[in-house]
Amino acid sequence: MIELEGVPELIDPVMICAFEGWNDAGDAASTAVGHLDREWKGEVFASLDAEDYYDFQVNRPTVALEGGVRKITWPTTRLSVVRADTGEKSRDLVLVRGIEPSMRWRSFCNEILGYAHELGVEMVVILGALLGDTPHTRPVPVSGVTSDADLARSLDLEETRYEGPTGIVGVLQEACAHAGVPAVSLWAAVPHYVSQPPNPKATLALLNRLEDLISVRIPLGELTEDSRAWQLGVDQLAAEDSEVAEYVQSLEEARDTAELPEASGEAIAREFERYLRRRDGQPGPGGHATESGGLAEGGTGGPGAPYLRDPSTGHGRPRKPSPKDEVANDAEDTGGAEDDAKGPDDAQGAQGGEGQDASRRDEGGTDRGGDGDEGSGSGR
Repeated sequence: MIELEGVPELIDPVMICAFEGWNDAGDAASTAVGHLDREWKGEVFASLDAEDYYDFQVNRPTVALEGGVRKITWPTTRLSVVRADTGEKSRDLVLVRGIEPSMRWRSFCNEILGYAHELGVEMVVILGALLGDTPHTRPVPVSGVTSDADLARSLDLEETRYEGPTGIVGVLQEACAHAGVPAVSLWAAVPHYVSQPPNPKATLALLNRLEDLISVRIPLGELTEDSRAWQLGVDQLAAEDSEVAEYVQSLEEARDTAELPEASGEAIAREFERYLRRRDGQPGPGGHATESGGLAEGGTGGPGAPYLRDPSTGHGRPRKPSPKDEVANDAEDTGGAEDDAKGPDDAQGAQGGEGQDASRRDEGGTDRGGDGDEGSGSGR
């Protein structure tokens, strides 16, 4: 049983996760969650036991001097909560930030889902970044994928079809699907020829897509300027090497040719709508989590949906009711009882959104990013 002390009742909570390592090219995903934590002054309320999930010869602890006293910091995953207050609407975000675990991934995911259940989380959004054949001079492609067909339709996302090696993002996505938790993965494509962290342009792209998904305006701070400075720096480096400059030009031509029909219409319209929403302080488009705790247009996050899988029985547990659920139940009692809503059947959990990476390059792309290194994102 997870004990939570000092955590207030949350408002329409969404869990945002990112993990350093294989699924975090350019540190774009973990930096995005770190940005949310800093901007909204997150308060850590839980840490997973490092002994259970990490090989300290792979992810070593660090030592530092604080006031002349040596202090060791162990690699782990921490959970914090922030209140995203935009003036007109408030929503709480549960931020999960850590390192991809070395072992016991199923227990790791079950522990995270345990916190989601106890906090009444309505949806889990997992951020990732991969290496791709994309030029640094163009907008960063961000793909939104889910294992849930209904959620894909309601939020206008791709239904993942990836098959192959996966990281903790893919495993957590599948765990959410089996537990009946609405879950989405957002993937930013980082140019493989400039994969060193940080990559503020990819971080900015993830936050813009997240803003649309959860209908909350995110303060960007200095990220916009950092993104411009990063691109100028890469422009200068590319200009000094004729082979790199030629390669970037070939990527630009391929990208522009592929996106020409869309660039003249829908893409421009979407960017203009985002500009207007940000200027007016309005939330993103519809089809997101509703104020009643469910998901619009056929989503799977209603209060009656099975939530956390019980390891002993294999059955789902219902989501912890919120005060809004109790008010709604009281209202139903006055007008006649209705059958409890039943959650969806366990979905076949696909392996996350990583197919935007390896499968594309296997079909004829060139992978210059290497593999096996932390943050490479190669071959998800």
